[in-house]
Amino acid sequence: MQNLLNETFLGNSIWQYISAVIVLIIGITAVKIFKKIVLHKLKSWAEKTKTHIDNLLLRESEKTVIPLLYYGAVYLAVTSLTLNSKIGKFIDYTSIILVTFFSIRLFTSFLNFGLNIFLSKRGTAESRKKELRGISTILNILIWIFGIMFLLENLGFNIGTIIAGLGIGGIAIALAAQTILGDLFSYFVIFLDRPFEIGDFITVGDKAGSVEYIGIKTTRLRAIGGEQLVFSNKDLTNSRIHNYKKMQKRRVVFTLGVTYQATAEQLKAIPKIVKEAIEGQEDVTFDRAHFANYGDSSLNFECVYYVISADYTKYMDIQQAINLKIYTEFANLGVEFAYPTRTVFISKDVE
Repeated sequence: MQNLLNETFLGNSIWQYISAVIVLIIGITAVKIFKKIVLHKLKSWAEKTKTHIDNLLLRESEKTVIPLLYYGAVYLAVTSLTLNSKIGKFIDYTSIILVTFFSIRLFTSFLNFGLNIFLSKRGTAESRKKELRGISTILNILIWIFGIMFLLENLGFNIGTIIAGLGIGGIAIALAAQTILGDLFSYFVIFLDRPFEIGDFITVGDKAGSVEYIGIKTTRLRAIGGEQLVFSNKDLTNSRIHNYKKMQKRRVVFTLGVTYQATAEQLKAIPKIVKEAIEGQEDVTFDRAHFANYGDSSLNFECVYYVISADYTKYMDIQQAINLKIYTEFANLGVEFAYPTRTVFISKDVE
């Protein structure tokens, strides 16, 4: 029996193979016990806590640490054998790749979790969290790039030589992609400076609409007519934007014109009528009402008030109520609204 165990095959005795299998079985069993008992109890404890960091740690442990532990059991079992140099290198390279991959994934998970917690503490709206996906994607790409560079360096590649070789090509790519890079930087400006958000109604030049989507390169608006407007982010940051969602109150100016047949008493009563009509509405602040000027065919009054809301429909409802009230009061007072007229005087010469 002892002689059988000492028999060698591919540079290892039967006993060494048995020992490697025993190490593998013990390692896998230990990981399973850890997962079934320890992690289960930790999950039960984490569910009772108010913080989210412990839930993240346990979730990422299942996704990252557990696979690495399984691989560690395999690694210990295999490396206990006498291996060919090429196989040994392959195992070492595989170990570096797996550790780098799971480490990057763990780091990106913590990064995304930190960004979400940061926005949650600030009470940021759900639309703002959607905008975060673009920045999160960019940061994740950068992390993966640096992780791959670290991996290549550990695999024996000269990163400095590779970067130097890509220098001229990188300049050419940067020149060709300068428009895209401009839109990318503008996206960061929009995200950090927050001139508008998803759901805001904005006007850009002669275009207007509600913001539907803010992407890395373009921002999309839904116009009043129903069509979609697409702007590059750079165009938006270089333009003058009117954001009506940020408007706290709306200043309204309107004019009334009455006929020249109105009496002085009627003209004196009109500002009071307008004031009462405006103050009779909710969420409205009266500013002024004046007999402003003499028109070609009317006596003109200028009236100003504020609606304490940015809702355009509410403003129109209020203006309609004011107009109806003024119309009724003018009818009771006997005041006539003016309309464009022309009076022609004919002089008859007497010979």
